[in-house]
Amino acid sequence: MTFRVNKTDDEWRDILTPMEFNVLRLAGTERPGTGELLNEDRPGMYHCRACDAELFRSTTKFDSHCGWPSFYDPNEKGAVIYVEDRSHGMVRTEVQCASCGSHLGHVFPDAPHTPTGQRYCMNSVALRFEPDA
Repeated sequence: MTFRVNKTDDEWRDILTPMEFNVLRLAGTERPGTGELLNEDRPGMYHCRACDAELFRSTTKFDSHCGWPSFYDPNEKGAVIYVEDRSHGMVRTEVQCASCGSHLGHVFPDAPHTPTGQRYCMNSVALRFEPDA
């Protein structure tokens, strides 16, 4: 797949920390409950840490008690793409940034109390938060 933002692994390593590279480019994950954005509750926008694309508005963030920041809907249609993930002996839906293909987390249809019924379970290290002015 061709993305708007394309870089080599070496170029990504130059701009990302080792943990960011592991999560964003190698589909790793941060330990639950450790992400700096887990308890962020100010109004604002969550961006892709790799390419700065706008991904989620704070108004869609909710406390799912899963250990990672959770959202019920991307900022706009086409902000993220979905990839079947059969790793770890299960079938899940991986969420990637549509602009650069970076791994963000997974989406699950287990949030019936939200408007979409979806739980976008994202890694804090994959996101950058920008508070509203």
